Amino acid sequence: MTAALPPDTLIDALPETPPGAKPRPSRTGLTATGVRKAAAKSGRTRAREFAVQALYQHLVGRNAANDIDTFTRDLAGFHKADSAHYDALLHGCVNESAALDALIGPLLDRKLVEISPVERSIMWIGAYELQHCLDVPWRVVLNECVELAKEFGGTDGHKYVNGVLNGLAPTLRASEVTADRTAGKVK
Repeated sequence: MTAALPPDTLIDALPETPPGAKPRPSRTGLTATGVRKAAAKSGRTRAREFAVQALYQHLVGRNAANDIDTFTRDLAGFHKADSAHYDALLHGCVNESAALDALIGPLLDRKLVEISPVERSIMWIGAYELQHCLDVPWRVVLNECVELAKEFGGTDGHKYVNGVLNGLAPTLRASEVTADRTAGKVK
């Protein structure tokens, strides 16, 4: 058993950064576990997060969009979300669910019923935004959906969501995708 050091010497006993080693860079915008800090999230990002949860309720519980909307607006933190964007996503995805399924269906490697409701909700959001939210660049749509899948989806769900939406983007945003590829911004 070792003797305990007096409290004022404990700090001196901690190892310092080795000579020549660079200090660890700041992880601005991330928590200690690497998750984005809540303060760094935009209103639209928060709207997407609430929309994923609402669409999940629609898919799994078969709840009506208006009932889900009422429930979701009472959740903690909703006041920080862009409510207009949330409305567009929830009601737009529910109203156009068959058309959105028809868009993503051909890009799937399995039957639509075998897709996780979380990933399906996120793909609906991505397809809807690619189609209707032209003020949001297509790469931002993909990135936001990948981040949603990392936060809410299965282990590798983000890879699947990225693959499907990356395959859909050239169809729904042909000129924008072509311009980015020509400029060398994406492959």
